[in-house]
Amino acid sequence: MRIYEIFDKENDISIGVLLYYEKERTFIIELQEYLDEWSAPLLVTNYVKRGTFTIPRDISFLWVKERIIPNSRQNISDILNTHGLREYDEIKFLELSHGRCSQDSLYIKKIDELPEYVLERQRKNLTNCTILGGTFLLCFFEDDTVRKIDLRTLSYLPDVDAVIKNNALFSSCKIGTDGYFITFNDSIDIPSYILYEAGTFIPLRPQDFFLFAKNNLADTTECCEMLECTRQNLSYMVKRGQLTPAKKNVKGNLFSKGDVMKNIW
Repeated sequence: MRIYEIFDKENDISIGVLLYYEKERTFIIELQEYLDEWSAPLLVTNYVKRGTFTIPRDISFLWVKERIIPNSRQNISDILNTHGLREYDEIKFLELSHGRCSQDSLYIKKIDELPEYVLERQRKNLTNCTILGGTFLLCFFEDDTVRKIDLRTLSYLPDVDAVIKNNALFSSCKIGTDGYFITFNDSIDIPSYILYEAGTFIPLRPQDFFLFAKNNLADTTECCEMLECTRQNLSYMVKRGQLTPAKKNVKGNLFSKGDVMKNIW
């Protein structure tokens, strides 16, 4: 990850930081909380008005694109050759111009460490997320809290209704860059701070869930040892419905130890 502080030369203040994640080529802007609608960049004024200072990846990327040469430029090949670039790269062009733009007095400067206010804000970023039955999600956060979210409470957000109505889309849920959001089909994002505020607090730590999985799931070999049977016997029990795998895999299944124990009794 590369970190750039965003300065406003005219007002002599720091606007915030721009984060760039090289592997995913994703940008995230973290704004200073003392900004208001007059001192914030025009593109993000509406977010600041709402008290939102973590800017989504699509808007952050749009801010970057506004400050660099577009890849549709007629003589883009000549420009790439002039700067010794093999291909169009947004971050390279942003660095070359120091993020300057004729429309404002902002510029960027590379820094080595995240400011404290960003580190504190990132405590509401996700570390894990899993889909549950119906429209529910179980989310794990950097501050070691666990929260359960019903997506129906977030139906006011763009396209969330489409996620609720489409099981395949709902099942595509995964964590986005650095836990800043969850994404469905890598096209519909929900910021982590919204999930954090909307979720119902569960009085357990993420470690409790991992310990539960570690101590209460058994693979095929362990099940055979517990039941003192062969893999063929175990497969027969599964076919008869005596055992239901918690997770199926061609190399072997995972079972709940509780279900296995019932077949011993």
